[in-house]
Amino acid sequence: MITTRQICLATYLDDMRAEVARTRLEAHGIPAFVARDDCGGMRPHLANLGGARLLIDSAHETEARDILAAAFPDPE
Repeated sequence: MITTRQICLATYLDDMRAEVARTRLEAHGIPAFVARDDCGGMRPHLANLGGARLLIDSAHETEARDILAAAFPDPE
């Protein structure tokens, strides 16, 4: 049996960017989840402290990083 764990692949200050990244990964068959620390949406200002975290299973880490790097290259 292969043991994996959930990891934080990236953190975003903008919820929309986190959701776009999640959607991109799911389009490639990688289950992803966006976690926010905003009291269930009741205190959105708290999300700015930690941002939105993109979580995936550690078994998909390399593939997920490659997908996001190709989709969102770093501007120079």
